[in-house]
Amino acid sequence: MTNPKKILLLDTGNEWGGGTNSMIELLKRLDREQFAVTCCFYKDYRKGGEGRLLSEELADIGIPLIILPTRQQPLWAKLGKELVRGLFSWSARLKKRSVRAIDRRWRMVPRGAALQKILLEGGFDLLYMNNQPSTNLEGYLAAGPIGLPIVQHCRVQPELLIEEAEVVNRLVSRVICVSHGSADVMAACGVERKHITVVHNAIDHRRPMPAPIEPDSSWNGLVIGTVGRLTPLKSIPHLIEAVAQLKAEGLDVTCLILGEGPQQEALQALAAERQVAGQVRFVGFQSLPLAWVQRMDVCVLCSSKEGLPRVVLEAMLSGKPVVGSDVTGTRELVVNEQTGLLYGYGDIPALTAALRRLLSDPALRERMGQAGYQRVVEHFSIEAYVAGVTRVLTEAIR
Repeated sequence: MTNPKKILLLDTGNEWGGGTNSMIELLKRLDREQFAVTCCFYKDYRKGGEGRLLSEELADIGIPLIILPTRQQPLWAKLGKELVRGLFSWSARLKKRSVRAIDRRWRMVPRGAALQKILLEGGFDLLYMNNQPSTNLEGYLAAGPIGLPIVQHCRVQPELLIEEAEVVNRLVSRVICVSHGSADVMAACGVERKHITVVHNAIDHRRPMPAPIEPDSSWNGLVIGTVGRLTPLKSIPHLIEAVAQLKAEGLDVTCLILGEGPQQEALQALAAERQVAGQVRFVGFQSLPLAWVQRMDVCVLCSSKEGLPRVVLEAMLSGKPVVGSDVTGTRELVVNEQTGLLYGYGDIPALTAALRRLLSDPALRERMGQAGYQRVVEHFSIEAYVAGVTRVLTEAIR
């Protein structure tokens, strides 16, 4: 038996999200006789505010973790960014390029050197990165000069400058995109198609489903809900506005919002302003969101963009119809008029109409929910996901 190939998995994120969950599901199933994976993170973050640490989750599945210490941004870098943002306020591209240049000097180059030392001393055969190129440039700086194969797993809709795409084209062995839409965006940013492979995110439909949560006695009507970080990307104000409109029409619903994030206070204030604070329930981060999704009659995702949203996979697995904005990632999962309803991003009247239609038609909800379940079982299996990533890693190391 040959020795397993040593892989360093780099993740530069600082909070638990769908990409972390997908990474853990992959690591549970990778063949340990073929690959010996060590994770390298900058922060040992928690699974939600009071949840388990990343190190604990990885220890449970026998994956070593290196925490690479990071230094605080120096004052000169902070002031420099403020200066260039003012100077180039007329050009988003120049502003972004100048900020990246400052970040490269104080953050990327030193981190790249530290990562290169880890790669060399650990005798690793491949660097596997779990974010997107623009947030993993230090990995390219580390592995490229020593000729180490690089696999980039892009789990979000990417944003790259031309010079960043050039780095990827020169050094990467393969870029894994979680959806065809993300792959199209990656190519539009300048990454050559020959480097890109699509491996869809997935969910294990064979695992036992948790029991639905028990509803609070104050819940009224049917239940809708969303899951995700409370950030502008998720556009949760659109959902609150739709709930307010439904209430004005006499259709009472309970809206569950699962997640934490910087917008929470503003969202709670908006719910109060629109007089739906009693209908909109902020339940925080939930380590077992499936139990909450199973209690929903309709799952909603209002995002401005996505990679391939795990919450939609969970809703489909739970047999729930999805109302989603018609954006990259979401449109690849939701088949309009079959497994749910798509609406134009930001079109709150259209979002409200889609919710109204589903909430008023139990048979339609049941039919779309069952179609969604069948779709996730047939096209988004965990086995296909693991096999796809395994194939890419194997080919890159050869």
